[in-house]
Amino acid sequence: MQQLRTNANLLLFLFVSASALIVSYASPVRFHYVNPHNLTTTATASPASSSSSSAHRSGSRSRPSLALLHRDVISGTTYPSRQHAVLGLVARDNARAEYLGRRLSSRYLPNDLGSEVVSGLDEGSGEYFVRVGVGSPPTEQYLVVDSGSDVIWVQCRPCGQCYAQADPLFDPAASSSFSGVSCGSAICRMLPGSGCGDAGRCDYKVSYGDGSYTKGVLALETLTIGGTAVKGIAIGCGHRNSGLFVGAAGLLGLGWGPMSLVGQLGGAAGGAFSYCLASRGPGSNAGAGSLILGRTEAVPAGAVWVPLLRNAQAPSFYYVGLTGIGVGGERLPLQDGLFQLTEDGDGGVVMDTGTAVTRLPQEAYAALRDAFAGDVGGLPRAPGVSLLDTCYDLSGYSSVRVPTVSFYFNQGAVLTLPARNLLVDVGGGVYCLAFAPSSSGLSILGNIQQEGIQITVDSTTGFVGFGPNTC
Repeated sequence: MQQLRTNANLLLFLFVSASALIVSYASPVRFHYVNPHNLTTTATASPASSSSSSAHRSGSRSRPSLALLHRDVISGTTYPSRQHAVLGLVARDNARAEYLGRRLSSRYLPNDLGSEVVSGLDEGSGEYFVRVGVGSPPTEQYLVVDSGSDVIWVQCRPCGQCYAQADPLFDPAASSSFSGVSCGSAICRMLPGSGCGDAGRCDYKVSYGDGSYTKGVLALETLTIGGTAVKGIAIGCGHRNSGLFVGAAGLLGLGWGPMSLVGQLGGAAGGAFSYCLASRGPGSNAGAGSLILGRTEAVPAGAVWVPLLRNAQAPSFYYVGLTGIGVGGERLPLQDGLFQLTEDGDGGVVMDTGTAVTRLPQEAYAALRDAFAGDVGGLPRAPGVSLLDTCYDLSGYSSVRVPTVSFYFNQGAVLTLPARNLLVDVGGGVYCLAFAPSSSGLSILGNIQQEGIQITVDSTTGFVGFGPNTC
């Protein structure tokens, strides 16, 4: 039986630096950076030693690697127009952001949580998928990657209630490595919502914020990840499941708890992993993202390291200490503590793969929007698209000048966004600023701001590294 690790493992989503260069966008329009003060990215020293960095590089080829696919690639969803696709994204985004605002508030009392392991797939966190082999011999399954959940589960035969999925149901009777967990085991006690079932087996139930759920038995099983078999992983084998999971067979939890995949992996992973989200705009190579477990060469010299924070009221989620925002090299005059995570769990800046558009407190968003609009000058405005209220009609342009947007973090780290992570193509030559006001004090860093950026997490040091190059 694999020993479960209880040390903190972390997934984080942020940005890398960009210089004042011409940047190709996923459309005919090209964006030039405008940075009047020549702002450069400040790289904090890596918490890893130089010998550790060498180990990252030398061991990269043996680390499990997975293709990270967007939901539209899996579901085969087609839209009448680019704007319809964006409206669908925004609808999921709004629900996800509103739910996170409730979930991560101290007003959402602990008693209300019960045994809930919150994800909210239908609120948008089912945005990225990986293909994993389950059992021996492995049965290939699409799983949703969820950074807000600590549980790994798949739908299983016999299934008393199942939703439609793209792959055949997993049959534990056909797997030689499937081993049920007893209800008296330490593993069973680690999972909220677990209990004693028939023949002393460990039963589980996980409920999600949208009413979706999975119920079944807890087991130890082999997962094949990028051709590497990892034995003794605790997974839920769901015999009664309900929800809209976009054809996925289940969920791969990458949260900060001991039951998530990164929480269970041992020495081979070294408490580190890296990922890159593929760009989804027109002309992009959709579905070309990656998730790599373990220390890899994705820790290049010159990486920016940002320290991580943890919310004791919501320990599955990942926070970073944001202290300020800059536009075009000018730091915005925002009140102190605007992004602070309070002791009772309110506010702060949470990282979430399921939210696309970055949410900021109203004061910060208004200052960012106004400064950005002032710096782009006379570009023709276009009507807003749902929550995206700062839009431009660039149909008559082959290139435009846009200001940089920079984020200031604890310990002096500064990260500057590439232009492609600032504006989203909504069709018809219209581009909108991919930021929005938060309906609560919570800030959310979204996946549009993560796309195409090489991100490495080292949970043993509590830092995340952002490489100087895109991926």
